[in-house]
Amino acid sequence: MTPEERKVIFASSLGTVFEWYDFYLYGSLSAIIAAQFFSGVNPTAAFIFALMAFAAGFAVRPFGAIFFGRLGDLVGRKYTFLITILIMGLSTFIVGVLPSYASWGMAAPVILIILRLFQGLALGGEYGGAATYVAEHAPHGRRGFYTSWIQTTATLGLFLSLLVILGTRTWMGEEQFAAWGWRIPFLLSIVLLAISVWIRLSLNESPVFKRMKEEGKSSKAPLTEAFGRWENAKVALVALLGGTAGQAVVWYTGQFYALFFLTQTLKVDGATANILIALSLLIGTPFFVVFGWLSDKIGRKPIILGGCLLAALTYFPLFGLITHYANPDLERAQAAAPVTVVADPGECSFQFNPVGTAKFVTSCDIAKSFLARNAVNYSNEEAPAGTVASIRIGDQTIASFSGVGLPADELKAKSGAFNATMTEAIRAHGYPIKADPEKINTPMVVVLLTILVLFVTMVYGPIAAMLVELFPTRIRYTAMSLPYHIGNGWFGGFLPTTAFAMVAATGNIYYGLWYPIIVAMMTVIIGLFFMPETKDRDLRNWH
Repeated sequence: MTPEERKVIFASSLGTVFEWYDFYLYGSLSAIIAAQFFSGVNPTAAFIFALMAFAAGFAVRPFGAIFFGRLGDLVGRKYTFLITILIMGLSTFIVGVLPSYASWGMAAPVILIILRLFQGLALGGEYGGAATYVAEHAPHGRRGFYTSWIQTTATLGLFLSLLVILGTRTWMGEEQFAAWGWRIPFLLSIVLLAISVWIRLSLNESPVFKRMKEEGKSSKAPLTEAFGRWENAKVALVALLGGTAGQAVVWYTGQFYALFFLTQTLKVDGATANILIALSLLIGTPFFVVFGWLSDKIGRKPIILGGCLLAALTYFPLFGLITHYANPDLERAQAAAPVTVVADPGECSFQFNPVGTAKFVTSCDIAKSFLARNAVNYSNEEAPAGTVASIRIGDQTIASFSGVGLPADELKAKSGAFNATMTEAIRAHGYPIKADPEKINTPMVVVLLTILVLFVTMVYGPIAAMLVELFPTRIRYTAMSLPYHIGNGWFGGFLPTTAFAMVAATGNIYYGLWYPIIVAMMTVIIGLFFMPETKDRDLRNWH
C-alpha cells in the first residue's frame, strides 16, 4: 500500500468516524438534549419534532444518497464528499453552540431539527462517496481489503464518543456536565472536521472517474440512468434485498440490539453493558479487514451470505445463552413462574412506536407493555369482548385498567399504582429487579457478544467493495448509495422498535429475533440466486 493510498483510506474513513461519533453522542446524551431543547414545547409540537428527529436519523438518508450520489457522478467524488463532510461537521459543531429552549424558545428545537435534517442528508452522500473513492483508487484484486478499512471506523467512532463523554463528565462532574458540559463533545468535532477537510483538499480525484471524464463518457443524468432504466434498477433492487437488507439487520442485531437486549431485557446496568459491548467490538473489529481481505480471494458473495445464514441459524441459541450467563435469576424465574395475560384480542395493539410518541392505553396494551419492559414471558388467553385485561401469575390474578379517555394526571396515578402492584407480584415470583453483577459470567458473555460481532464483520467487511463493483463508473456513486441507505436506514433502523413490538405482542422475549432472521434469510435466498459475484470486475467499465 503506497503512502498516497494510505492517505486516501484515512481521509475517506474520517467521514465514517464522524458519522458514528455523532450517532453515539446523540444516543448517549439524548436525555440531556431533550431536557435542553424540548422542555417547554407543548405535546403536539413535541410530537412533530420527534417525528422530524426520527426522519433525520433514518428516513432522510436515502434522499441524501440520491442528491449527493447524483452530484458525485456529475462533478466528481472528491468535491462531493468534501461537501458532505463540511455539512456533517458543521451541523455537529453548531449543536454545541445552539442556545437552549430557555434562551431562544421555539427557535431552538426548530434549528436543532433543521441541523439534524441537513446532517441526515449529508450522511446519505458520505458513505457512498468514501467507498467509491477508495475502491477506485485500489489495485485490482485488493478492493475488498482497501474498502474494509472504512468499515472498521464505527468502532473508532464509538470509542471516541465514549472517551470524550466519560472524560468530560469525570473532569467537570455530573451537575456541570448536564448544565453545559454536554456541549463539549459536540464542539470537539470541529477538530475532526478541520483534519478531515485539510486532508481531503490535498487529495486527487479518483483516477477511474478522471479518465472517464477525459474520454467524455460520464453520465448526463445519473439518477435517470441508475433507477429509470430497468437493467440498472434491477441491480439496485438485488443489491438491497440480496445484500444490504440482510447486512443491515445482522449489523444492528450484533451491536445495537445486543446492547438493547442486555440493558432493557436482561436489566444489566448501562455501564457494564457498554463495557461488555465495547470489549466484543475491540476483539471483533480486526475481522472487518480480515473478511475484506478474504473476499478478494474467494469472493464477496459467499462471505456476506454466509454471515447472514450463520446469524439466522444461531440467533435463538446465542441470545438464550446470553440470558443464561448475564441474568441466570431471570432465566430461572421465567421457567418457574409462567404468566398468562387474559384479554379481549380487540384491545391488544401491535405496539410499533419508532418515534416514541404513540400512546398505548387499553388495558391489554398496559398489561403487555409492563411485562415486555420487565422481561416477563407470558402466554395469551382470549377473554370476552369488553373484558378488562388481567394478568395471572401462578395462583395470583391482577386486573389491569383502561387508560382510554383518562386525564393525564389520573392516567399517571393509575399507571403508578398498577406498576407498583405488578412489580411487587413479579418480584415475589423471583423476577429480579436487575441482573446481579456477582452472577454475570463476564468472559462467557463477551465470547457470545464477540460471536455476534464476527457475524457483523462477515456481512459488513466486504459490502462496500461489492456495492461499488455492482455498478458502472458513470452511475456508481448514485446507484450504490441508495440501496445501502435504504437497507441500513430503514431495514436496520426499524429493528429495535419492531423487535420490541413483537415481544410485547407474543410474550416471548426472544420473539423479536424473528425480524432479523427472516430478513437475513430473504437476503440469503435472493442473493444466492440473483446476486452476481463481483470480485473480478474491472472498475474501468464506463457502461
